[in-house]
Amino acid sequence: MIKLSIVIPVLNEGKNIAKLVEEIKKEKNLLKLSNFELIMIDDDSTDNSELILNKIKKKNKFFRYYIRKNKKRDLTKSCLLGFDKAVYSNILVMDGDFQHPPKYIKYMLNIFTSGNFDIVVGTRNLLKKKDPGLSYIRYVSSLILILTINFLLGSKTKDPMSGFFLFKKEIYKKNKKRLYGAGYKILADLIYSSNVRLKVADRDIFFDKRKSGKSKMNIKVLFQLIVFIVNKFFKQL
Repeated sequence: MIKLSIVIPVLNEGKNIAKLVEEIKKEKNLLKLSNFELIMIDDDSTDNSELILNKIKKKNKFFRYYIRKNKKRDLTKSCLLGFDKAVYSNILVMDGDFQHPPKYIKYMLNIFTSGNFDIVVGTRNLLKKKDPGLSYIRYVSSLILILTINFLLGSKTKDPMSGFFLFKKEIYKKNKKRLYGAGYKILADLIYSSNVRLKVADRDIFFDKRKSGKSKMNIKVLFQLIVFIVNKFFKQL
């Protein structure tokens, strides 16, 4: 029986988070986990997220949340806070906007446990198709970044840009000081900061349309990703 911490970084997802928690609860009951917790890290939202998070916490013993009071919002730093707060040795990361359907959790867990993998990635197979959750501009930019990462840093997964993945917490603990530690793609940071070769498995998912709100992808985020890739490339030389 696996012990699992789910870490979800959120920013202005007040219209999504309550529904998402209910969907995850349904999966939790199906998975028959021995121990389970759900942690949301709010990056100082300006909507009504904190009020909703507090209501969810009062109704669910497995649920915790933390607010990052910081002028510089950063998805990776939100994830790292979640990893530090996670109690269990296996951590699942997913977005709070429903683009990562909770129904895939059971499939990823099955691969994770049956193959004794270090990381299982929920992959958008962008070389084959464009899922409806991606605009054309985001699809093209994601595809270019994936190809660039795999070319410069080595191919470890079909989708190093994915925000939906399951991994052993010990990977984070062993490589914490080696992480770039900023930006918007923590998966690539974990994989390319490891000083040992990780056993990684891919599981194709249907990347859905967001239910509400807007994407956080912008020029600043793209620039941070480019800086990350360059940083990791020169460290490998």
